[in-house]
Amino acid sequence: MKATIRMMAAATLVASGALALHLAVAQQPAGIGRTEALRHDLGDSGREVIQVRVDFAPGAAFGRHAHPGEEIAYVLEGSLEYQFDGRPPVILKTGESLFIPAGAVHSARNVGSTKAAELATYLVEKGKPLVVIK
Repeated sequence: MKATIRMMAAATLVASGALALHLAVAQQPAGIGRTEALRHDLGDSGREVIQVRVDFAPGAAFGRHAHPGEEIAYVLEGSLEYQFDGRPPVILKTGESLFIPAGAVHSARNVGSTKAAELATYLVEKGKPLVVIK
């Protein structure tokens, strides 16, 4: 009986994580593609690490949003501009990275004439939506 309950709980957690990513994908604007590369529990902390490749078509932007944990954005190709409330924009080129604190409202857009991509690593609370549109 206990094993069945544990399996049902694990299945529910997996399904809720998949649903959260699906909702994040459903909210993304045209010209943005997201491919999940990794999802792994961070011990008993109630947090998980998620890695996602985010592809931006030329001129594509992901508007104001936040995450329920920290994000490390690493630019794989192209040039991306990150805008935070009350701060000047930051432009990163291929090979550069940026730490985004938990809950920080920000946006990102491709400022180049070719496609751009980032590897976003999220350290987030499990069960919460990965992206919250602001």
